[in-house]
Amino acid sequence: MEFLSVGVPEDIKRELSVGNIGNALYLINKMLERDLPDLLRKRLNYEKERINRLILDYPYTIEEARKIAKERIRGFKDIGFEELFQKGELDYIIIDGKAYFEKRFAYNIGFKFEKYKKFVKNDESSLKARELLHSRLDEIIKENSPAKKYNVRAKIKISPIYENIKGDIIKAWLPLPDEKFQVKNVKILETSHEEYKVFNKNLQKTIYFEDLTKNQKDFFVEFEYEISELINNIDPEKVKEGYPAEYKKFLEEKPPHILYTYYLKKLTKDIIGDEKNPYLKAKKIYDWITLNVNYSYVKPYSIYENIPQFVATNLKGDCGFQALLFITLCRIAGVPARWQSGWYINKYFASPHDWALFYVEPYGWLPADLSFGGARRNIPEYREFYFGNLDGFRMVANNDYYEDFENKKYYRSDPYDNQVGELETEVENIYSNNYEYKIEVIEFKRGEKNE
Repeated sequence: MEFLSVGVPEDIKRELSVGNIGNALYLINKMLERDLPDLLRKRLNYEKERINRLILDYPYTIEEARKIAKERIRGFKDIGFEELFQKGELDYIIIDGKAYFEKRFAYNIGFKFEKYKKFVKNDESSLKARELLHSRLDEIIKENSPAKKYNVRAKIKISPIYENIKGDIIKAWLPLPDEKFQVKNVKILETSHEEYKVFNKNLQKTIYFEDLTKNQKDFFVEFEYEISELINNIDPEKVKEGYPAEYKKFLEEKPPHILYTYYLKKLTKDIIGDEKNPYLKAKKIYDWITLNVNYSYVKPYSIYENIPQFVATNLKGDCGFQALLFITLCRIAGVPARWQSGWYINKYFASPHDWALFYVEPYGWLPADLSFGGARRNIPEYREFYFGNLDGFRMVANNDYYEDFENKKYYRSDPYDNQVGELETEVENIYSNNYEYKIEVIEFKRGEKNE
């Protein structure tokens, strides 16, 4: 998606900035009638796509938003909503003169304001999952427990809303555990369809299905795998400069998001100073992000032109946003870094999650979970753990980001990652408002310590 670097013509940008979506689309279509450079044409066509995705992600009117805020935040009043709205503190956009609010704006109130944080309603399963995680971290940190393995059996199902879907043939790509790094012994146990293909050429592992839309079938895969905790004892004095030649690509720019802008290069220099040790460079970058960037739900990644620049400018972002900033700054600093993602999963809970890996000699690839570390900045030993170490409550499906899917014709709903699946027909991509997904944890057992 290199065309995102082109930018939007100023008259279209002006109409978008004041919420005149109809005018913006008119100007885009008018400009597309001209003879244009290829990248500019692609950028304008994608802008139409981006506008449609933005509208889908901001579905709530102000009346609906007031009600949702009071339902999800205990004790929240209309006066509190109005105060935050008038000060521009809520996540909303203007569409043709009316305010519309992002799907998860109420949760972002809790992330942004400490006084509301404890009143945001969380489901019981996520609270139990957090207690289990912290209990395990205490075993590792305070009791020096050796790294453990976990045997996991899980299922993901995606259910299309067929009455809203056009076309005769529906295609589905669901994530699978990728047998690399900390993951071993992956087995497919059951599938919704007898015929399928497994794609694993591009570091984003998927299982692929096709069916006739008239059959109105769900798509699912049940699998098992073994995953190891990553617990490392790094001696900075033993770290060497350099890296294998095949890892040079993990020092390169990768448009549209891993771009070495002037601001990001200057920020990297400000953070690392004169440090030469690759491990300590990465540590300084990790510390800066986890101590300065606040967690926040964001719009679909495809809407943003440069995610690391956004995070470094707004000082907020979700797990993947923070990981991309870390990867970009590490690469600028000369430290190879890459993406890893899939699910955070244990016996109580499963949800999409992203983090990063960075490379230092002679230790190899080491993990860094920016959002898990930053969310625990008030517990220093937990924050420190997530630099160079990683819990085993993971399903890893992606070992890089922004990789092309085989057989995919239309823009993906998430062009950079795959955690919950993708759908399309021969005539259109199917977005998240026209399907539901469910991740089921069937079995999660602690195994023996790592060899």
